[in-house]
Amino acid sequence: MERRFAELLVDYCLEAQPGQNVLLEAGTAALPLVEALYSALLQRGAYPFVKLSYPGQDADFFQGAGAWLERVPPVEVAVMEAVDASLRVISAENPLDLADVDPESLARHRKAWRPLSEARLRKRWSLTLYPTAGFAQQAGMSTRAFRRFVERALFLDHPDPIAAWRELSAFQDRLIARLAEAREIRVVAPGTDIRLGVAGRTWINSDGKRNMPSGEVFTAPHEDAVEGEIRFNLPAVVSGQRVEGIYLRFEGGEVVEARARQGEAYLLRMLEADAGARRLGEFGIGTNFGIDRPTGIVLFDEKIGGTVHFALGNAYPESGGRNASAVHWDIVLDLRSGGKILVDGAVLQEDGRFVEG
Repeated sequence: MERRFAELLVDYCLEAQPGQNVLLEAGTAALPLVEALYSALLQRGAYPFVKLSYPGQDADFFQGAGAWLERVPPVEVAVMEAVDASLRVISAENPLDLADVDPESLARHRKAWRPLSEARLRKRWSLTLYPTAGFAQQAGMSTRAFRRFVERALFLDHPDPIAAWRELSAFQDRLIARLAEAREIRVVAPGTDIRLGVAGRTWINSDGKRNMPSGEVFTAPHEDAVEGEIRFNLPAVVSGQRVEGIYLRFEGGEVVEARARQGEAYLLRMLEADAGARRLGEFGIGTNFGIDRPTGIVLFDEKIGGTVHFALGNAYPESGGRNASAVHWDIVLDLRSGGKILVDGAVLQEDGRFVEG
């Protein structure tokens, strides 16, 4: 798996070229993939700069960071400015390592280190996940079953994974053509009825070049044109915090009511992180039918074919959004058991399946 995974990342996601400097960031649990990536990049004439983290390093940082919690180290900035591209491999041995960290500290750190994130986004970048035993446990699978699940999500079970990703990209281009002139998106499901103004906004084809796996089209709703309520039916695990049963109600684009069955304190603190955290920065439609079940891992869950996701906080400028926040939190709603997406009143998707248009 690791060799084909590395080839997909290097040739499709990064499109690595001779002479490039490529930053590889991963945990030690992902060493088999890092080794394959290192060799693949060298074979293509690129130079891999490897930055490894040990299990529990993030938790150690928050325990002892002191002033560094809200100060970006110059060496981090220097590395990001020096490289041509970066690949981050999420590979925690325990995805809940930060569960005991104060959500307010997480929010302060994220806000203070935002310039580093922005520096990354100015370069070619990609993000993926390695199937560790910890992520398998979070997904409720054996490690072997989770590896097979990840292979399907990445299209590594296809004879030519890159060709499969290009086929999905073409499908998403056709979907965007149907959405390009939309003025309003409405999502209806049990406990959910929400309207999003999207006139003039740009829809983005997320076809695996940035996130791997991917499979979504997304845009940024107008900041003051979100009305209604959402009752999310999938859990979210972010920064070691598990939040379930999230309910949000919007008026004039802003969250005016919020609660959760589990993790409500974290939800409320994220909403108070800054002025933009109560508004939506993204609305996305999942199209990857190779991902057939939720895992609690947002990188996978937000791509499930038959789901939509709403991101609180920062908008991606390329979609036309102007909302600014240190927060960008994707929360997923599964529509496969009863839900619709309507575009200017016409049904685009029902019960998780697209309607021919």
